[in-house]
Amino acid sequence: MTHAGSVLLGSDRLLASDRLDDRRIGLVCNQASVNSQLAHIADRIAVSGQATLAALFGPQHGLQSVVQDNMIETPHARHGRYDVPVYSLYSETREPSQEMLRDVDLLVIDLQDVGTRVYTYIYTMANCLRASRTAGVPVIVCDRPNPIGGVMIEGPTLTSGFESFVGQFPIPLRHGMTIGELARLFNDAFGIGADLEIIPMTGWRREAYQDETGLPWIMPSPNLPTVDSAAVYPGTVIFEGTNVSEGRGTTRPFELVGAPWIDAQALVDTLAAQQLPGVIFRPVEFEPTFQKHAGKACGGCQLHVTDRHRFTPVQVAVALLQALRQQDRDRFEWRQPPYEYERVKLPIDILFGTDRVRQQIDGDEPAAEIAQTWASDIAAFEETRRPFLLYT
Repeated sequence: MTHAGSVLLGSDRLLASDRLDDRRIGLVCNQASVNSQLAHIADRIAVSGQATLAALFGPQHGLQSVVQDNMIETPHARHGRYDVPVYSLYSETREPSQEMLRDVDLLVIDLQDVGTRVYTYIYTMANCLRASRTAGVPVIVCDRPNPIGGVMIEGPTLTSGFESFVGQFPIPLRHGMTIGELARLFNDAFGIGADLEIIPMTGWRREAYQDETGLPWIMPSPNLPTVDSAAVYPGTVIFEGTNVSEGRGTTRPFELVGAPWIDAQALVDTLAAQQLPGVIFRPVEFEPTFQKHAGKACGGCQLHVTDRHRFTPVQVAVALLQALRQQDRDRFEWRQPPYEYERVKLPIDILFGTDRVRQQIDGDEPAAEIAQTWASDIAAFEETRRPFLLYT
């Protein structure tokens, strides 16, 4: 286990260097871009005397992450304290325009990823790399921990034809990389070709979860309130592609799954019989306050992870999908598009990154057998990512 206080973030190392001196900085960040003392990187740059804070760029949910639901764009604005433009990269554009970068000498990215392919912040980063390459602006990515560790890889790899804003590159659903490592992978292996520097952390160990680093947990987005929610997210995010609630509108999003027609105890009994490792399913009823089934009592379960290093969130999600579907095949539905700017393909397919898993579920293949079909994807990705890992 990593000892408390032993991880030094890339942002701390950047501010302690001379890399920002006398440069106009564009900063890609949100409210979670803080250090161990909860000091925000924008404030630190603005008062450092090293550089000029020239522009701020916010990802999905906005600079302050005030927008609860997904697929709601945020407007551009002006920062009240620093009197600099705040550009939304989840608006009419998801990539900085050349005009936005005109007064920027260096683009700094300090975003907290959560270790799952479909989390959009990593594609905001990729889009920034593309725009910066075109503008001739160098990029620094300040590395941060993968909050669910950097060892386990799970799930299908995105296949060609299923690219979207929740999946641009052929990586597994749970990728086991930090945002700095992903930046190297995207830039070099997948051909973006920006002028890129990563500022690594010191003291981070690949097996460590966020609550083992001594760093605070700041919600990277409104519906990931805890490390527990991040731990299950690689699997239960898939429920965004169904008419089943993934717990949005509750205090335990992604840990609660259910729908008004579900018999909670029968669901849990079905799942318990599969003896899935590292997790206990508890029967629950819950009432979302917004999004799917708002104001209606839902039967379902809460996922309680008992062993993080044995828990397989994607396989568990497939088993849960099957159990829900089998309980009422007439009422369970795959969500229809649009979803995250994709208007043709089914949301479940762009979330899985393939239509194969949906077809396997519809064909009643057991979850364990479906998971076995990912083995070759995972082995190939382990080799692909190896040259880009920064920590052993």
